[in-house]
Amino acid sequence: MQLGDIADIRAGMVITRKKAMNKNEVRATYNMFTLKNIDALNEPFEQFQSNDVLSPQHFTEEGDILFRLNYPFSAVYIDKTKSGLLIPSTFAVIKVQVDFFLPEFVAWYLNTTFVKKELEKGQSGTKIPSTNKATLSSILIEQIDIEKQRNMVQLYKLHLQEKQLLKKLIEEKEKLFQAQTTKVLQGI
Repeated sequence: MQLGDIADIRAGMVITRKKAMNKNEVRATYNMFTLKNIDALNEPFEQFQSNDVLSPQHFTEEGDILFRLNYPFSAVYIDKTKSGLLIPSTFAVIKVQVDFFLPEFVAWYLNTTFVKKELEKGQSGTKIPSTNKATLSSILIEQIDIEKQRNMVQLYKLHLQEKQLLKKLIEEKEKLFQAQTTKVLQGI
């Protein structure tokens, strides 16, 4: 089956239309999901000052999947901590509409090498490859047992935790190296 058969897919909001140009125009300020929030766990959200009060349809909800429409393509499952964020048009919002697919599994699946290669075939743009709703809707996804989906999601969560720990270890090693270098140079 295709992703469009199991999910509703729509683009995020074109934020330039609602951006306040000066302080007098600001009617509301919202936290906005941006590209830097894809991989970073504790990265602060960008503030968006709007010239209008925006409809709830423009914000993330728990269970949503945000898909980056420009290269490098990537998907993010929205949990409680990322709920209520403004979604810009650089992302598509995918809402799984069936109970035999876990949204977290679909997000993992969209991040696989297989899917990314399929997207490269249907990409548009020359300098910055991009994709669209029609291409996303046509992605093939095979139904597997829900328990296997849960197991894959757990494995993926462990993988992400390990990546974060390794990143933190590299940062700490860099600090240690810089401290030792400074100590040596001060001793000269």
